[in-house]
Amino acid sequence: MEFFVQVLFTMAVIFALARLGSIVFGKLGLPGLIGEILIGILIANIAGGAFMEDVLDITLHGEWSDTYNVIYSLAELGVIFLLFSVGLETKVKDLLGSGKAAMLCAVLGVVLPFVAGAALIIGLGGYDMNCAMFMGAAMVATSVGITARIIKDMRLMDVKESRIIIAAAVIDDVLGMVVLAIVEGMSESAGGINMVDLAIIIIKAVAFVLIAIGIAKYIVPRIYDFMDARNRRIKAQGKSPYTFNKLIFAIIVCLFMAYLAEYIGLAAIIGAFLAGMMFAEHAWEWGLETKAESITSFLISFFFVNVGLQVDISSLTSMDTVILIGAVIVLAMLTKYIGCGLGAKLGDRTIDKSSFSIIGVGMMPRGEVGIIIASIGLNAGVLSGDLYTVVVMMSVLTTIIAPPILSSLFKRKYKDEYAIMPEDEL
Repeated sequence: MEFFVQVLFTMAVIFALARLGSIVFGKLGLPGLIGEILIGILIANIAGGAFMEDVLDITLHGEWSDTYNVIYSLAELGVIFLLFSVGLETKVKDLLGSGKAAMLCAVLGVVLPFVAGAALIIGLGGYDMNCAMFMGAAMVATSVGITARIIKDMRLMDVKESRIIIAAAVIDDVLGMVVLAIVEGMSESAGGINMVDLAIIIIKAVAFVLIAIGIAKYIVPRIYDFMDARNRRIKAQGKSPYTFNKLIFAIIVCLFMAYLAEYIGLAAIIGAFLAGMMFAEHAWEWGLETKAESITSFLISFFFVNVGLQVDISSLTSMDTVILIGAVIVLAMLTKYIGCGLGAKLGDRTIDKSSFSIIGVGMMPRGEVGIIIASIGLNAGVLSGDLYTVVVMMSVLTTIIAPPILSSLFKRKYKDEYAIMPEDEL
């Protein structure tokens, strides 16, 4: 009974502090997730053991406390539902119908950061290939939610650059999941990996993604049409059709796909993302996005606070770590800028210098996705605490730096959108 009471108290305190941090940063015009991460950092590094261990009963070092095991489980569920929610916004027809510019933008925006991140870690020495691969994977991720919010607020969703960014981000998500699946599979291979093992991992990851896309494109529409026809027949008979809770069904599929991904050696979030994609076509009609968002909003706070709990700010006193953070941030921004801008230019020759810059900067924020990959690497024992801190700082700072630059670039190119016309004057 005492344990249950302690868990409830710890959950209440963490969730309340997380929401407070999110609200404060939201008021400052910054993503709320940064405030939630900062709360975790403050609990672990500023408040100290007296508050974290004695009051919250959270022990991270050595054997985890039972209370922390519960918080960790909530955090893992949070990230599963976060990726499920992202999947609900990723329609297969948008993915398959993306133009050449968006496709090349996404592909080069994945290849360049991955190669640069992995090469940096290999060049430093002292780290194995799995560590380099996880760093590369963390550099790949793009958090389009940040960019989409800016575009939406500026009422520029219909301009060419915005369409390319949004479409490329959809492809980027899928490619990122494939890269993570391969990296995760490699890290699970004991005693190193050979070309045969690597080929099996790649085939397994690609097959899992393609099968899920096939189900979303061909099977789910048929199930929907069957249920719709059945309901019409029942209504024609003057009876009330049976309605089932579609959210419950979607959650069952989400959890099963997450389990299946883990079972075959991939990350649970890959299964959750693909499960969301299966329902994306009818997510709005069934009200899944709004309902799933309520679950995600509660659980994801525990994930971001847990991210902060893992950050050891004492490592920032090391000049080597600070320099590495700076190098990783520069690489992360440059490779996305060059890769995405160049890809869009190769796919659409009408892309000028200003459009090149808008697309490149729009794909820079790493946000939550890079942090998720870093957490997987840390929990798998692949990333060290220092490198984990580096990735978290890179994800947070690119998320803060990119939005004002993007806003300025948009305003410079689309001046007429912000000009005060005579009819606007009072």
